[in-house]
Amino acid sequence: MNKRPVETIMGIVVLAVAAFFAYFAYNVSDLQVVKGYTVKAKFLKVGGLTVGSDVRLNGIKIGTVIGQSLDSNDYTANVKMSLASDIKLPVDSVVAIVGDGLVGDKFIKIEPGHSKEFLKDGDEMQNTKDFKTLEDMVGEIIFMVTDDGSSENK
Repeated sequence: MNKRPVETIMGIVVLAVAAFFAYFAYNVSDLQVVKGYTVKAKFLKVGGLTVGSDVRLNGIKIGTVIGQSLDSNDYTANVKMSLASDIKLPVDSVVAIVGDGLVGDKFIKIEPGHSKEFLKDGDEMQNTKDFKTLEDMVGEIIFMVTDDGSSENK
């Protein structure tokens, strides 16, 4: 009977330490949604991009994907992003969906433009690059290798 209080106290200590580590890991791992202003972009295909995916500029997380929808008129994918309010992006910035290696998670990569005008809350980014699957890239390589240029002379 004397072991019960000691076991209970040790169990509480273990749970408290586990909760602390979970809280610490969540804060260090950049899983939280970046709060700031929202922008939208349209893509033909998103290739596995999900809500909660990172938005990165030069490899640094500056935002989060907060929504996806399908446009019923032209069947494009509308992606809504929340960007950090201290990051001011030029309106001619290029937004692309890329992967973290062959089997890594998909994220949005932003290449800043050179315009003096900056994106505002609710703006739509115009310069987009769609996600390219491995099959798309292999197909392009095969086409380049097998194309002898004879179709240009006809």
